[in-house]
Amino acid sequence: MRLTQILRSKLKNFSNFPQEYIDRSKRQVYWKTPSGVPNYLQRTVERKRFRYTTNRSWTGQFRQQNMPGTIRKKVFLNPVEEWSFFRGDRVEVLVGKDKGKQGIVTQVIPERNWVIVDGLNCHMRTVGKEKDFPGILIQSEAPLDVTKDIRLVDPSDLQGTDFEWRYTEEGEKVRVSMRTSRIIPIPESNNQTHDYKTPSAYIEREKDTPGAVVGEITFQPKLATFEMDIMDEMGIVEERKPRKSYWY
Repeated sequence: MRLTQILRSKLKNFSNFPQEYIDRSKRQVYWKTPSGVPNYLQRTVERKRFRYTTNRSWTGQFRQQNMPGTIRKKVFLNPVEEWSFFRGDRVEVLVGKDKGKQGIVTQVIPERNWVIVDGLNCHMRTVGKEKDFPGILIQSEAPLDVTKDIRLVDPSDLQGTDFEWRYTEEGEKVRVSMRTSRIIPIPESNNQTHDYKTPSAYIEREKDTPGAVVGEITFQPKLATFEMDIMDEMGIVEERKPRKSYWY
């Protein structure tokens, strides 16, 4: 079975990669205890503060912007209690030259409270400028702050609205429009990964491990030690009597 399907429950930060892969990609270790030292003395000193931009943390551009030794001014953010914007959402822009226009969210950057909206809030920038080449002028979307720059669009009438999280009678957590009380579903495109467009499109191949086998629970926790399990499997009976000990 594909690794992405096995690790879907571990996907965080709205990326298409497991959190372990993201942490390993951006990790910068300054000092680590040499090998051979007991585990209780192990210590690792690594970088904790990074400068997050539109370049995702598993890319080479992110590593170039956060080279070892570079220290940048801390960015203060308005805390978001629960992230509520996803890839594929239709939102309305509230600021700038595109105020009042609607677009589709194509990228989510929760580390900076940012989203990228397709075709809106664009600016021009020069790429590939060198000594003998003026570069190429391209158009790219600038990020928008979810706390003040955008609001969600109600799909029932395509008008901007405030919303809140509620629970249905079945116990499902959904977004509900404050104006029309209609449910605003999470787009299916938010579930797309690099392996497949939708989970339902995945087809098990002959060499893949069936999903039923992957989800089967084969480990039964016991209080017995490893040696006790071996004795039970081999039919060995302990006939020795342990010496009495007293704890005061």
